[in-house]
Amino acid sequence: MIKSKKIIVSLACMAILSVTLRAAWTTKRLTSNAGSSYYPAIAVDGANVYVAWYDYTPGNAEIYFKRSSDGGSTWQASKRITFNSGYSEYPDIAVNGSTLYIVYADDTAGNSDIFFRKSSDNGSTWQAAKRITNNMGTSNAPKIAISGANVCVVWWDDTPGNSEIYFRKSTDGGTTWQSAKRLTNHSGTSYVPDIVGYGSYLYVVWYDCYSGSNEIYFRRSIDGGSTWQNEKRLTSNAGSSECAANAVGGLLGANLYVTWQDYTPGNFDIYFIRSLDRGATWQTAMKLTNNSGASMFPSIAVSGSNIYVAWQDDTPGNEEIYMRKSADSGATWQATQRITHNMGRSEYPAVALSVSNQYMTYDDNNSGNCEIYLKFSPL
Repeated sequence: MIKSKKIIVSLACMAILSVTLRAAWTTKRLTSNAGSSYYPAIAVDGANVYVAWYDYTPGNAEIYFKRSSDGGSTWQASKRITFNSGYSEYPDIAVNGSTLYIVYADDTAGNSDIFFRKSSDNGSTWQAAKRITNNMGTSNAPKIAISGANVCVVWWDDTPGNSEIYFRKSTDGGTTWQSAKRLTNHSGTSYVPDIVGYGSYLYVVWYDCYSGSNEIYFRRSIDGGSTWQNEKRLTSNAGSSECAANAVGGLLGANLYVTWQDYTPGNFDIYFIRSLDRGATWQTAMKLTNNSGASMFPSIAVSGSNIYVAWQDDTPGNEEIYMRKSADSGATWQATQRITHNMGRSEYPAVALSVSNQYMTYDDNNSGNCEIYLKFSPL
């Protein structure tokens, strides 16, 4: 456990990053494998914390899963979710009570398609995998959300000739799936979607280059994904805006928050924008970082009026994990906190919140090969 202490930073780093002076994080190493473990995803429900990732230990990439039932203090043994001849990668995970859902991309059939697995007993056992796509092109980077009784998945797919965003949902917990809906139809490429839901409202963000440079776009559905309103362009910048993540909060889910990485300043920094009317209108974007290095791959989580944004940053000379918090729904932001202090690379953070704790999972090669770590701290 990392005890609460004053973090001393160099004058050079202090000139670049505003770092919180006190932090109390417990660190857990979740993997210790012969192969590398990458790209963790996290979901939290009460005292149950779930992490999924892909792992090269079997010789090819497979999906693994791990659970803690005491808020992250102790962890059960890892479970291997896939047993394929191809590569199973980029998992995402969602939880609803004792039911877990995992989506991932798998190229066993010859091209990458999206697959889905479900557990009804907190991950102890898993139902057979369901194939969500069966296309000629590549389907990749799936994201999953629970909205009311619906299980909703988005991904990008280059079957049309360029990459587009697709959506599919199940109204019976993943047993059957409605037909896929194509959410974009552009001359450029649409990449890396993210989805969140609240009741019958669904929100999807992605980045798209059809305007000439990569920009962040947004679409919403108010009827559980049956129909979709026109897209909105959230950025209009000189540099590339990429890798958006979104979260929903506020009274009755009225607030929507989006974060992304943006090259407009000349290097990648993290930006944030919010809507207080379910995405109908959007306020002016805010810049959360101002660093000499690259701040990339943001993740966002919300609890009440508290918003947490995490990202990886190579300003110290290697990639480390940083975080900022807003306690007033994104109106103002507290000082930046550096979460990791390692010799290796700490990458791809995923953040989640419970009623009492904040959780951060990431992959890190400090031990020689890449492993999955988790940190948690009281809110």
